[in-house]
Amino acid sequence: MSATAASVGRVFGVLVAVASLAACSSFRSHPPAPAQAAAQDYTYIIGAGDSVNISVWRNPELSMSVPVRPDGKVSAPLVDEVMAQGKTSVQLARELEQVLGKYVRDPIVTVMVNGFVGPYSEQIRVVGEAAKPQFLPFKSKMTVLDVMIAAGGLTDFAAGNRATILRTSEGNKQYSVRLDDLIKDGDVSANVEMRPGDILIIPQSFF
Repeated sequence: MSATAASVGRVFGVLVAVASLAACSSFRSHPPAPAQAAAQDYTYIIGAGDSVNISVWRNPELSMSVPVRPDGKVSAPLVDEVMAQGKTSVQLARELEQVLGKYVRDPIVTVMVNGFVGPYSEQIRVVGEAAKPQFLPFKSKMTVLDVMIAAGGLTDFAAGNRATILRTSEGNKQYSVRLDDLIKDGDVSANVEMRPGDILIIPQSFF
């Protein structure tokens, strides 16, 4: 099984578990989500669906923008294919230098990410009673308010103050978040930072 397929499988397994967690989230007590959660040394990791700009110094014919394929690999002139998913732009640049070094003397490669999707394991997912349930690429210092703006807010049937964050980076630990207080009452103390791989679960109100 490829790394990409394994990653998709893990995400699918987590999302299947989310359905049952959402159903019983109103009956369980979870600690409040910490206000600050994002890792201070966060570095963006390339994922399938990203677009990367490869620049080879003094070799414009080898420089171009290419998509990261669904299998996580990129192809470029003189480069049949190289795994890009799961690497930083610097790591990918160094690997491309090794490959191009067979054909070009002392190549200097710079990689810049143009389109941001990120690996499945680091995407933020919004499920349940959001106006637009979806996945989002994680960004440093992203907050739950940023996520809710992208998701179009809550539906009329949402129990916002019973929402939870499933933190996959902490072994699927759940934290409570007060979305009603944040969105409807403007209580900024209810705004908390997200971490890569977080799943925001918004249950339905029973009344």
